[in-house]
Amino acid sequence: MVTPPPALAGHSNASSPFLFRKSTRCPTFNSAAAAAALFLPAWLIQQPHELFTAHACYLQTALLRARRGSPAGRGDATLGAGLPSGATTTAFLSTAARVAREKGHYSSRRMPGAAEGSGLLPQRYLGSGWGAAALAVPCRAVPGRSWGLPHAPRAAAARRARFRLPSGGPSGPASSLCPGPHFLLPDTNLLLHQIDILEDPVIKNVIVLQTVLQEVRHRSAPVYKRIRDVIQNPEKHFYSFTNEHHRETYIEQNRGESSNDRNDRAIRVAVKWYNEHLKKIEDEEKIQVILLTNDRTNKEKALEEGITAYTCEEYIKSLTANPELVDRLACVSDEGKEIEGGKVIFPEHIPLSKLQQGIKSGIYLQGTYRANRENYLEATVWVHGDAEENKEIIIQGLKHLNRAIHEDVVAVELLAKDEWVAPSSVVLQDDGQNEEDIENEEEKENILKTSVNKDMLRPTGRVVGIIKRNWRPYCGMLSKSQIKEARRHLFTPADRRIPRIRIETRQADTLEGQRIIVAIDGWPRNSRYPNGHFVKNLGSAGDKETETEVLLLEHDVPHQAFSQAVLSFLPKMPWSITEEDMKHREDLRHLTVCSVDPPGCTDIDDALHCREIGNGNLEVGVHIADVSHFIRPGNALDEESVKRGTTVYLCEKRIDMVPELLSSNLCSLRSNVDRLAFSCIWEMNQKAEILKTRFTKSIINSKASLTYAEAQMRIDSATMNDDITISLRGLNKLAKILKKKRIDNGALTLASPEVRFHMDSETHDPIDLQTKELKETNSMVEEFMLLANISVAQKIYDEFPEFALLRKHPAPPPSNYDILVKAAKSKNLEIKTDSAKALAESLDKAESPTFPYLNTLLRILTTRCMMQAVYFCSGMDNDFHHYGLASPIYTHFTSPIRRYADIIVHRLLAVAIGADSTYPELTDKHKLAEMCKNLNYRHKMAQYAQRASVAFHTQLFFKTKGVVNEDAYILFVRKNAIVVLIPKYGLEGTVFFEEKDKPTPKLEYNSEVPSLTVEDTTFHVFDKVKVNIMLDDSNIQHQKMRMVLVEPKISGNYMPAEASSKDEPEKKKKKLQK
Repeated sequence: MVTPPPALAGHSNASSPFLFRKSTRCPTFNSAAAAAALFLPAWLIQQPHELFTAHACYLQTALLRARRGSPAGRGDATLGAGLPSGATTTAFLSTAARVAREKGHYSSRRMPGAAEGSGLLPQRYLGSGWGAAALAVPCRAVPGRSWGLPHAPRAAAARRARFRLPSGGPSGPASSLCPGPHFLLPDTNLLLHQIDILEDPVIKNVIVLQTVLQEVRHRSAPVYKRIRDVIQNPEKHFYSFTNEHHRETYIEQNRGESSNDRNDRAIRVAVKWYNEHLKKIEDEEKIQVILLTNDRTNKEKALEEGITAYTCEEYIKSLTANPELVDRLACVSDEGKEIEGGKVIFPEHIPLSKLQQGIKSGIYLQGTYRANRENYLEATVWVHGDAEENKEIIIQGLKHLNRAIHEDVVAVELLAKDEWVAPSSVVLQDDGQNEEDIENEEEKENILKTSVNKDMLRPTGRVVGIIKRNWRPYCGMLSKSQIKEARRHLFTPADRRIPRIRIETRQADTLEGQRIIVAIDGWPRNSRYPNGHFVKNLGSAGDKETETEVLLLEHDVPHQAFSQAVLSFLPKMPWSITEEDMKHREDLRHLTVCSVDPPGCTDIDDALHCREIGNGNLEVGVHIADVSHFIRPGNALDEESVKRGTTVYLCEKRIDMVPELLSSNLCSLRSNVDRLAFSCIWEMNQKAEILKTRFTKSIINSKASLTYAEAQMRIDSATMNDDITISLRGLNKLAKILKKKRIDNGALTLASPEVRFHMDSETHDPIDLQTKELKETNSMVEEFMLLANISVAQKIYDEFPEFALLRKHPAPPPSNYDILVKAAKSKNLEIKTDSAKALAESLDKAESPTFPYLNTLLRILTTRCMMQAVYFCSGMDNDFHHYGLASPIYTHFTSPIRRYADIIVHRLLAVAIGADSTYPELTDKHKLAEMCKNLNYRHKMAQYAQRASVAFHTQLFFKTKGVVNEDAYILFVRKNAIVVLIPKYGLEGTVFFEEKDKPTPKLEYNSEVPSLTVEDTTFHVFDKVKVNIMLDDSNIQHQKMRMVLVEPKISGNYMPAEASSKDEPEKKKKKLQK
């Protein structure tokens, strides 16, 4: 028990002592005190040396007590003194309930003015609808005169540092406009558009109002997340003020006043109140709060009311010691601001209200805009909705593309049928330097208009408006202007689907040759390219660390270090299994369990055992790391894991989904240590028929952590007969039977060339490149993982038919197989595609005694015909079938360390067997469906990032090799090229027969066979050729593997461009440097 401060004790109904509950360390108090605390009445605020910080749980407990016991807490009655009229208990309770998820977790931050012993804030205090769970009033701190929570965690208390007000800008930049100490208070639009400036380390001492946070949260989730992160950074001194819950800053909306105008007025009222409040501080220097706004009307009204207000540009340009910040200013112009004297290039966008009416009436179609990587003058819009007709609309030509950018949601108007076009087969890259050269663009557009067969025409349209911009920060390089001392330059994104971006910078000399990040600000009608601003320099192009950072950013892979909030939910070390854990688990430590994984694997998800039991049958167990024991629903660790979705494996780096303490230690089923597991145990007969299945939470002790090669060696050894080896032989025998059954049922056995790099131990550069060799043990582990996934899928669906998280693999549409069927036919082979079983049988029969690699090529090509497997919620879909596995139901259970889907499946299974309790989100099919959407996206991006990493390391490998001559097989033929696969390196590349500034040979393409005739030589799919491989680094941003045909030799005028020596790449570099 403690006595409240005298000021509060003097307030009506506030004299009750505070009670502390050790479980949450949150004080509770009666309803009037809660209201007084929440709204800080004038008599308390006017104490110049006091600061009241209200913890979310603190308020929630008080309000819940008020609702249960106080007459004022029932229905819609207002809650005690200090509340503005109309504010109801119900509203506050719902807000408090959202904030209560904090579950007693504290941050080490204090607000300005808080002396030792002050209340601490929840780590994620911006997660509530309030915008903040605390009220911060910057003022002078005087030790011993402020009050707060005496039970704050010791570690956090030890880290706190006293707040100091800026004096002449010691903790902020010196401004020529405001030389005295000051706080900045941005309005909503400034925060939305100038977040890059606010994130800069130079900008400190900023107050963010609840009004602003709520608007930002509603208008842009990414910016909201970024400003949350900034406020949580103690070095930035950003503070959130719940002005909507403070009596002297809360305002009602006037009759006839728009919400926007009301919010602008609320911001001005808060600035005025702050300045009045800070005047009362007895200090040598006056402390000012300055409004930052780019809204002309808001600024004019502020100045009329005696408030100091500047635009962002005015303030940033006043920071004379930091001229580089000017580059980071976003163009405040939106699309309305045109370039002076510029010629109008694009049609005007139709306003959103009219677009919505047009979509409703069917005049326009809404869809996602997908730019063409190979042709910058062509795009496709994938129309939203279930209608089969006009699902995919082609957009061709600059004016029809009308300033849409890849992944934007757009409105499209269909053109008349006589204006429809066919997808272009022309490769067009936007590599011009003159951004105003529109005539050149029109010439290129004419190239697209070639005569085509009427059957090839597709629905064609034009973009008439933008429904939602999906811009992100883009990585790329500066294309420096050829005009001396120019400030305006073009930025070329690494992603070819993104147009060039015009930026203004004074650092062009420094940024040349660097990988940089740029953000788009807008795209005026009279500008060939969008406007943007410089955000960040990542480092030198070609540097391994820089290029890895680029590929992670470009594929949207969350890879920042885990925050303290996340790490705080990890078990404290040293950790051990407790008696309490033992009570609810089956002890399986006596079993001969072992794991089999790739070499160097530290995140071991799964282990296996097999033993004979008394009745002659076999007991087989799959034991999976019990990650869900450590990651509990709804906490910061869980939220970070679901956001990441999956672990991403790059060639020499792993981006973990969960912190390393779990992934490589406590959850990893390493040998000779006790570990928590979730076990799926079958009783099988010798024919691998399942007689019984059970699931249990368990404790295991793995007897060996083996690689695939080590396990294979044990199985094959004539001398080894220990328990581990006997178990492995039993597993291998059963796996072969299980695989045969799957294949007999129609499961596909496909192929994909995977490579493994051998790295130099010092430089970490690749020194060898080999295709991965698969052993029997790879298949053995795979079979039991598949079986466990199928068994668990059936169990969770039986228990939860509406909200089981499952995985399906849709059957490809018949047209996907055209290339495969035609390619096989060219080799006198028949491939049937009526069903998965027919396809599998056709592939098994497709053998050629003289061409043993043909079957592998067919399986590689079949893989390219497949659809993507996806996660889904059982209550939101009817088609559960997994085409590739020929299984009626499937899920992911066996890799919870590296896949979040498996954690949800573990939770569902635990509830199904009574091993854990449920929670609301687990049984909400709409939330599960949203989660599946995110997981599918994260898995797709992880795959692309992994491929990009392999491509980059392949380039590093060939960098020092010069020209390499190798055998290759044709995978595809194009109109002017062949795509080949080099089995030795698992490398795919394109051999072009048309080259810039070189005579084009006679080309004849036959799409029916398919084949390409170059002069007198005809190429078919699967033909063997010989190529020279070299690294083409003439374009440092888009380096690529170049392949040149060596055999067969082509007669006539065709002369392939070929590097003549190993020194060629160096020659190109020197030439570029000149």
